[in-house]
Amino acid sequence: MTTIRTTGSISPYSEIWLKGQIDRSEIPGPRMHISGPYITGPDHVVERKHITTPEEAKRVIDYWANEGATWFKVYTTISRANLAAVTAAAHAHGLKVTGHLCSVGYREAVAAGIDALEHGLSANLEYHPGKLPDQCPNLDWAGYARLDLSSAAVQTTFREMIAMGVSMTSTLAVIENFVPNRPPLEQRTLDAMSADVRKEYLASREQIAQVSDSPMPAAFKLLDYDFAFMKAGGLLAAGVDPTGNGGAVPGFGDQRNYELLLEAGFSPADAIRVLSANGIKVLGQLRDLGTVERGKIADLVVINGDPATVPADIKKVSIVFKDGVGFDSAKLIQSVKGLVGVR
Repeated sequence: MTTIRTTGSISPYSEIWLKGQIDRSEIPGPRMHISGPYITGPDHVVERKHITTPEEAKRVIDYWANEGATWFKVYTTISRANLAAVTAAAHAHGLKVTGHLCSVGYREAVAAGIDALEHGLSANLEYHPGKLPDQCPNLDWAGYARLDLSSAAVQTTFREMIAMGVSMTSTLAVIENFVPNRPPLEQRTLDAMSADVRKEYLASREQIAQVSDSPMPAAFKLLDYDFAFMKAGGLLAAGVDPTGNGGAVPGFGDQRNYELLLEAGFSPADAIRVLSANGIKVLGQLRDLGTVERGKIADLVVINGDPATVPADIKKVSIVFKDGVGFDSAKLIQSVKGLVGVR
């Protein structure tokens, strides 16, 4: 990946500093779109910014906009009123807001002015029976399997998102880790992890595999929701994050997303578009990046294979070009071997 969005942070200043190092060519790395801290309502995690009033929301946005944030991410217990205050304040600075939601449904978020939504169906609880305003119900994985994607409720969600230009990010590679015996275990993923992270991941994977009545295989209909959104005309991007049991390692997880998009019914061309041009369009840089065209910045990935015919070939990256400079993929991966979970 040559361009990323952090999409929420527990240490925004660390990311601002890292971005500066990359921009000054002191270390190799992608272009970074920096988000401020996770902005949420009352919860138990001290690293998130808990806001209780619209005035507080505006104050937080104004501060981090001046510190260098270019996006903001609201989190699961945000209220509708505070979300509307966040989006209004961010838009006043020319910045955008995305969200991993729960207490607010997608249609409510669209009405509040949100620009993007993360994690597809798994973060949209508006279809949950008995969902109350500004309250986050327990996830009902079995309920996802019963959801009718052609229903008026789902199609109305899509229609309102598309009308307001609200994009959605698919994170199938993260959610897949909750499905017993998925994904296929790869040595390169284990090698990338620190010893403690690897031990915890394998233990978690084994624990999930022992659940004989897991609703997750059926609930992996989440794939279909993403596909249905794109087929309806929605702007779908894809990515990973370090949540869950840590099995979706950055970079490797993005490649796994490609395989999962194909499993969902996407054509190879559409899956590549989701992972490249669509993501850049969400970030507002499609004029310069995201497609191979004369006059655009030379960001390219060279693959020793044909992912359109053999999906696993997406992992055979030999060189990554950023700004026309080629980086040896194998050497970069070797340089951070055993460090995932450490830094």
